[in-house]
Amino acid sequence: MSTSRLLSSALAALLALPAFAGNTIGYAQATGYFKKDSRPTLYQPLNLLDGRDATAWCSPTSDPLSELLSFGFNAPIKLEELRISSGNNFDESTWNDYGRARKLVVRSGKQSQTVSVEDLRGVQTVALTPPMLGSRFTIEVLDHYPAEDPDASVCLTDVVFVSEGKALNGPWLTTKLKFDKSTAAVMGTWFAGFEGTPDRFLSLNFDGTFRYSYEPFDTKRNQEKSVQGTYDPSSSRIVFDIAGKKHGVKFSKDAARKAGSTLTFEGELPEDLKGPWRSVP
Repeated sequence: MSTSRLLSSALAALLALPAFAGNTIGYAQATGYFKKDSRPTLYQPLNLLDGRDATAWCSPTSDPLSELLSFGFNAPIKLEELRISSGNNFDESTWNDYGRARKLVVRSGKQSQTVSVEDLRGVQTVALTPPMLGSRFTIEVLDHYPAEDPDASVCLTDVVFVSEGKALNGPWLTTKLKFDKSTAAVMGTWFAGFEGTPDRFLSLNFDGTFRYSYEPFDTKRNQEKSVQGTYDPSSSRIVFDIAGKKHGVKFSKDAARKAGSTLTFEGELPEDLKGPWRSVP
């Protein structure tokens, strides 16, 4: 085979790699956000991932303490630092019109660290010492700098995750972060196992990929397992593609305890993906 054909074959193989290759961020979710019902794209949590001043996440009310931001990756990462842009940094006016995050707590499993940022426009780098390990992280705003209007929402413009010196999200994601109603309805991590101590996780990502993982507490008796593939959602149906085999199932979301919801599937699926799945651990 000629050198040019070899290079062409190698390039084709590279382009054929699934979207979940590498440690990429899978989603950003929030328990709520400003104008979610009237203008769902304006302050959606995916705005936190694009590294751009033009977009932001803002809390539904002036009290962000009851809100939880969740982030997932397609594989465990070593999180070394966060690059945070607080407030609504679209321009000087929006910066003053909205509250700005001041103190945040970052959690992954049993790990947690509290970090603070100054009341300044632009990116501030916060080192995590020691680094945090995991594939799922949450962030809560514990304190904020108030706006002139005490009823104004509190905002974050960007949260960039850095692992081994490399930013895992940023402006290159902009075209992939467009709001999709069907994806938004199911996106994020769903939990199974005992309440409070789940050991099965199903993460549905914004780019149409998913990751299932079994993370047993007793690893001497049980082996960890993960399955990756793609999914295509509609208003009431999801088609999973696992190793080239498609599984089309109906899904439904019902209210559950702890102000969460449950996700159930109706149809043939591999045993690992069968639910029900909870939106809260």
